Amino acid sequence: MHHYYTMTRSHKKMMRELAFLNNMIRALCLLVAIISIDGNAHVGNKECTPGGVCSDEGAEAGESLLPLLHERHFYINGTWVDPTPPMNTLEVIDPSIAEPIAIIAVGGQLDVDSAVASARQAFPAWSLDTSSEERRAYIERLLEIYLDREEEMAWLMTMEMGAPIDMSRSAQVESGSFHIENFLDALNDFKFQRTLPNFDDKESPATTILMDPIGVVALITPWNWPMNQIALKVIPALAVGCTCILKPSELSPLSAILFAEMMHDAGFPPGVFNMVNGNGPTTGAMLSSHPDVDMVSFTGSTRAGASISKAAADNFKRVTLELGGKGANIIFADVGSDLENVVTDGVEQCMSNSGQSCNAPTRMLVERSVYDEAVEIATMAANDHEIRSAHDEGDHLGPVVSESQYNKIQRYIQIGIEEGARLVAGGLGRPEGTNGRGFYVRPTVFVDVNNEMTIMQEEIFGPVLCIMPFDTEEEALAIANDTPYGLTNYLYSSDGSRRRRMARSLRSGMVEMNGLEQDHGAPFGGMKASGNGREGGIYGMEDFCEIKAVTGWDDDN
Repeated sequence: MHHYYTMTRSHKKMMRELAFLNNMIRALCLLVAIISIDGNAHVGNKECTPGGVCSDEGAEAGESLLPLLHERHFYINGTWVDPTPPMNTLEVIDPSIAEPIAIIAVGGQLDVDSAVASARQAFPAWSLDTSSEERRAYIERLLEIYLDREEEMAWLMTMEMGAPIDMSRSAQVESGSFHIENFLDALNDFKFQRTLPNFDDKESPATTILMDPIGVVALITPWNWPMNQIALKVIPALAVGCTCILKPSELSPLSAILFAEMMHDAGFPPGVFNMVNGNGPTTGAMLSSHPDVDMVSFTGSTRAGASISKAAADNFKRVTLELGGKGANIIFADVGSDLENVVTDGVEQCMSNSGQSCNAPTRMLVERSVYDEAVEIATMAANDHEIRSAHDEGDHLGPVVSESQYNKIQRYIQIGIEEGARLVAGGLGRPEGTNGRGFYVRPTVFVDVNNEMTIMQEEIFGPVLCIMPFDTEEEALAIANDTPYGLTNYLYSSDGSRRRRMARSLRSGMVEMNGLEQDHGAPFGGMKASGNGREGGIYGMEDFCEIKAVTGWDDDN
């Protein structure tokens, strides 16, 4: 039986207070490097430029610019280890200022082999000797630590991927704790042993169904919602008894390093959770093709998802994929006086996180009788967005994640113009006031598009909205389904019968109607080029299980 944390209520209170003081000290050290936007600051003997980039002449080349302990280490078998030589590195770029803030190591084959071997060695004891109640206790302790260090986590995500700090606090960080709490709830109802009714002979014993952990799982997560996706993969995998290797995006590794620190402090047994940094084509590919990995859970681009599936095929490992999207937001005229709110909310959903969400409603389909009015509303809503540094507090959009992402979005805006779409908001180039620093994109709206245009068919992954009219319910359905993707579609109508017809016919894993969001524990995932498998709640836990049918099981004998 593994050790896990048990504390009295007073002991927990004292530990939380000590942790709070310690984390505030760390957070203050972190903030010194980033809060000086108009002048210079200092971290130790490092000179910090406006925007928080720090250096000193005596520092070694490649010295980290943030006070992190383990940015060039991997977490393997319960300890922080150096990469296997020769060490390759990558810079972590703050997209608000387009300058490096840290350097991480890139995992090679020997690093991946070590992490997988550690997870393989830990699997029997974690899956068989540790009860679900014990695993729950570890996760509960993790949640306590996570909540104590939310401010650190928020700033790391702001600096590594560009979410404005208020959004990092309210959405990015809280998505992690939200999912951890939801999986703890799901664990209450999860049946590891089930009984299949015997319909042929009610007197004979029924078949017993065991939900066994699938084994060693590789978890490859994206940069756009770092903690959301890490929590959606790590927590259910460990909850059902799997062991894992996390490979976070090389664009957002700092928050994952902090998460690994939390896992260590929560006392998970060595080898149960491992983390190796690196990029997709090298470290990710090594994990995907590794013969001792039983499953890969990946969130990212459709192109990368195809590569992972091919790499995993030779070993017949399970692959679950949460990939791209091109969500349709279908608005019928019968919304009446709610049209302004519906369109404005649709623009906000599209632009949120600088348009870098796979389930963003990037295609707005509007019934023709209210189309012109909707275009006016959408134009005003897009132009109302303020663009500022992610370091600044307030309700505004920040940069996109990287220079390559910025260039990709600019290319799509140019294609939209060349293909004849009418530009009513935004456009090429950086917004005014950004002085050419950082990867800022103007919130952009194209109207009078058609479904043959590139910007209607391909995922842009930026703050770009396309608006198109339709005349009939059948036409709206045909346009919405005419896409390679199938993640989330949105629908607004006061006609309940129409909503139900459309929901059944829309080819997507999720349909949100009249602004109602999914309940906690609802399965998140898609179809077609948006991937397979489901995340969240009991459905997300089942994805990490093998189904075993057993006859002759007798609990009483």
